[in-house]
Amino acid sequence: MTAVDWQNLVQGIPSLLRGLLVNLEILFGLIALGFAVGILIALIQVYSPRPLSALAVGYEWFFRGVPEMVLLMLIYFGLRQFRVGITPFIAAVIALGLRSSAYQSQIFRGAIQAVGRRQMMAALSVGMTRLQAIRHVILPQALRLSIPPWSNEFSSVLKDTTLASAIGVIEVFKKARFIMGRNYALALPIFMVVALFFLFLTYAGNWALGALERRYRIPGFEAKGAGERF
Repeated sequence: MTAVDWQNLVQGIPSLLRGLLVNLEILFGLIALGFAVGILIALIQVYSPRPLSALAVGYEWFFRGVPEMVLLMLIYFGLRQFRVGITPFIAAVIALGLRSSAYQSQIFRGAIQAVGRRQMMAALSVGMTRLQAIRHVILPQALRLSIPPWSNEFSSVLKDTTLASAIGVIEVFKKARFIMGRNYALALPIFMVVALFFLFLTYAGNWALGALERRYRIPGFEAKGAGERF
């Protein structure tokens, strides 16, 4: 690679970082949406009557089964066809967030069931309502147990944010393609830089989640509660 190429590569890094910031905004948006909806779906599956539970299973089955790219197209172009004004960024957050919620719901469902039936019985025996028991007893413990598998979901959805470029979001992958289009000789190094960005974010996120897990671990709880079911 010539000296001019290296200069162009260095000059393109600020543009890549601005694109990466868009990826992080999508990431935080979709994780927040997936977290809220995922907990709701998990609670419905565990505690609701069979008809509602079946609907929650159907929701989880649909969003886990349809590819991310298809969901992006359905949300963005489908809503715009019905004259719903939606930006590519919002469409990406919704599509990827709903898909993440299906996976997160299974993480939370397993964690809720791992808490064990005795915890609910104990809470009810001291006068709590079922809703109070879920809020103050079950969920705080289940969320702690969900941290290790949730780190896998974080790693997955972080990389999925690059798919938003397919519907016009100007994120880091799209920025890299712009740079490559101006100078094809930069194709390999510019995408290596993008790969390093994601490697750093993935391991930094997993390290933070590992520290969070160690901070809120319940000693001996996992082995004691894992075999109990509701």
